Amino acid sequence: MTQAQVPPQAHATAQSPGGLPPVHPSVSEATRLMAAGSYLDEDYRDAVIDELYVHEERVVAPSLGFDAARVLAHALRARNLEIAWSLGLVVLWVLGVVVTQGVFLVVAGPCLLLGIARLVRGTARPAPWYRALPAFFLRWWARTLLVAFLVTVVVSLFGGYDSSSHNSSVGYGGYGGDDFVRSPRSSDTVPPFVAGPAQLVGAGALDLAGQGMSPGLGWGVLGCFAVLALCVGLQRHQFTRIMAGELSPEGFQDFAADPAQHNDNGRLQRLAAMIRVEQHAPLAVYRADAPFRGAGNPFDPWSVSIQLRPRTSLGDRQPTRVGNAEILRIVEPLITRLRIPAPTVPAEARAVRDRLRQLEVTEYVFLPVEGLPARIHAPYRDGDFEQHRAEALEEGGEARRHFLRIRVGGWEEHLVTTVFVRVHTQGGMLVLEIAPHVLAPLREDFLRADRTAHDFACRNPLGKAAWALARTPATAFGSLLVLGRAIGSTWHRLTGGYGRALPDGPARSVRELAAAPDTSLFQAMDYQRYVKSIEDRVTSGVRSALYEAGYDTGQFEQKIVNVAQGGVMIENARGAISVGDHNTVKNEG
Repeated sequence: MTQAQVPPQAHATAQSPGGLPPVHPSVSEATRLMAAGSYLDEDYRDAVIDELYVHEERVVAPSLGFDAARVLAHALRARNLEIAWSLGLVVLWVLGVVVTQGVFLVVAGPCLLLGIARLVRGTARPAPWYRALPAFFLRWWARTLLVAFLVTVVVSLFGGYDSSSHNSSVGYGGYGGDDFVRSPRSSDTVPPFVAGPAQLVGAGALDLAGQGMSPGLGWGVLGCFAVLALCVGLQRHQFTRIMAGELSPEGFQDFAADPAQHNDNGRLQRLAAMIRVEQHAPLAVYRADAPFRGAGNPFDPWSVSIQLRPRTSLGDRQPTRVGNAEILRIVEPLITRLRIPAPTVPAEARAVRDRLRQLEVTEYVFLPVEGLPARIHAPYRDGDFEQHRAEALEEGGEARRHFLRIRVGGWEEHLVTTVFVRVHTQGGMLVLEIAPHVLAPLREDFLRADRTAHDFACRNPLGKAAWALARTPATAFGSLLVLGRAIGSTWHRLTGGYGRALPDGPARSVRELAAAPDTSLFQAMDYQRYVKSIEDRVTSGVRSALYEAGYDTGQFEQKIVNVAQGGVMIENARGAISVGDHNTVKNEG
């Protein structure tokens, strides 16, 4: 086994004077918490595996501030661990049924109903009424059966069992081979494995509540349930050890010591190598329906177009021909100056956490996936990319497009603000397109992964036992669901033929899947400041480029003031115009 090394990645970072040192994406805080999330949420973990591991024909979405390959490695490790625990729990449930001669089915039945209720309710918050209502009845019916069975066990253990009303051939007696359940339709005795499901699950629990059971059988049922609860507690204890070890803020910095990287799975190593080539490259191979996938949600995109007119002060002179490259050459230095601290800030205080000082500027090319012969043929090599960059820079193509990408990773890469800028001149017209995108912070349960693990570790033995007992009933259905999903994923991968499928763009971004639905007010204030600062520098640069080339900038300035500030500008309007809310407009005559 070779020692894992931090992989080289095309990650454009530049340290500004007095700024914070750049963080490698593979050891960023966002990567760590997304990896932790794969142990907490099976839906998220399965989505990561499906997108990055099963569908190997899909190019990975841009990974802004994190390493998708390392998240995938932990998702696979988390699934393997959960499969092992689920297999063990299923075996214990079956052994419990055997040891108690089928009576443990009275426990397993309501536990399965609890899992079915969760499946019926779904993951939507809040759930629609047609899901919430049946889930509510299933959940409380299962709880009623469990309480009835618990009362029976307690009564049997503390003298409520009447041995005179039970014999070796009838009832729910001890562990002897002659204990049977009497069939309700016949005087013959039948083994509990042949008894009807309703008797053993629903009516069986209530029947037991009335007849009681032997103390030996009661202790056997409690013992089986205690062993299941012990396994549930040990599984959570394993998670706390992972969070305190390789996924701790300090331990995660040691890439080579991460157990998830020491996987001899050749498929994982091959796909991880491809992901690390694609995810931080200045080229996005995209689907036509979502070219900006991976960048988050759009935030007030806008564009302006003006006719290029010579300034009257030029006289008979003609303005200089201006192209896209010349404009970007002036715009880019203005943007990078946002990294420089204010001159009034003292030198000893210049390491403040202003994320604009880590602002990244990259020339970025969008390339459609259609027509690509294979995923490995995407033009990520320097020579191939440079050719696409040079050709896309001056063209106004509909599919291949050139942008200037400005990225700010705030809040430890949790809040990522990306502004895409495109300038195009043709036919005496200039078009400026600005498309800001905001990638929301990680989900609250991912952000609190360390606290979740610490809270469990701080519990005393009684608290840990109570925590495990409350979650043990859900393992009856949950373990079967985990195994079923793992089998389905493996079958899907083996039979889908994705290794020979035509290449495809990213269907999902694992970072967007982990994003919270909203941001806090502080975070909203930050990304709005980032966007406004960048937009102001871009428009100032375009104006300077036009002025230096000899063009009139009055129309451009007027449109920028109106459009960029969210105002309204109407040219050559006829008829009635109303600005504001709750107005009534009439056009008479």
